[in-house]
Amino acid sequence: MIALVTGASSGIGRDIARSLAKRGINVVITARRRDRLADLKEELIGKYGVKVMCISADLSKEDNVFKLYEAVKKYNIDILINNAGFGVFGEFTETNLERELDMINVNIKAFHILFKLFLRDFKKRGCGYILNTASVAGFMPGPCFSSYYASKAYIVRMTQAVAEELRAAKSGVHVSALCPGPVSTEFSETARVKFGIKPYNSEKLAEHAVSKMFERKHIICDSCVTNGLIVLAKLLPDCVSAFVARLFQSKRERF
Repeated sequence: MIALVTGASSGIGRDIARSLAKRGINVVITARRRDRLADLKEELIGKYGVKVMCISADLSKEDNVFKLYEAVKKYNIDILINNAGFGVFGEFTETNLERELDMINVNIKAFHILFKLFLRDFKKRGCGYILNTASVAGFMPGPCFSSYYASKAYIVRMTQAVAEELRAAKSGVHVSALCPGPVSTEFSETARVKFGIKPYNSEKLAEHAVSKMFERKHIICDSCVTNGLIVLAKLLPDCVSAFVARLFQSKRERF
């Protein structure tokens, strides 16, 4: 088997690449930072003896997303880890518009393009796995993190809708959405915010995510607490969820 992992230079993407390689799965890893990819390639080959290809790409540029697909489609990818993404923290009127648009391009547009193109290929073959990295944030409004929460809601709803289409078609393709709470990655540095609670271990999350993906679970969380938050978000009126989220976000420190 061979997997494509986006956003593989750090955090969840890097650790999922490790988890896949540990299972003997060859990987194509992509991110902006070529040096990080090269280090990961050396590690995966040395530890697990798998084949690894590195592709440096900035997925905020639409052309690069299509170029990535064209570069790897000949390898008949079996697994897509649609993980690239970042957040922008702050009041909506105060956040940088250009940076926010880059975030939307990565979190939504690049996600959407890769999801559609690889899903078409997988459906033709009748098999394949797609894991889309979303967040518990995708189940509620997110004042002070509004565009990020909204982008993750897009991923959650797209994954759920496509999962039902595949079920109705009796397809052998499986899609999952990974929906953790805060995770120990470089996300907080990129978003320029400090989380108020202890983040979940990225390596542990990656192993859990890959295992549940192969078990064909549609919504994958990191803990019972996160599961509880999702249930609570579904039960509460949106205005109440937004109020609670606003209280939580306002306690975060910016740097």
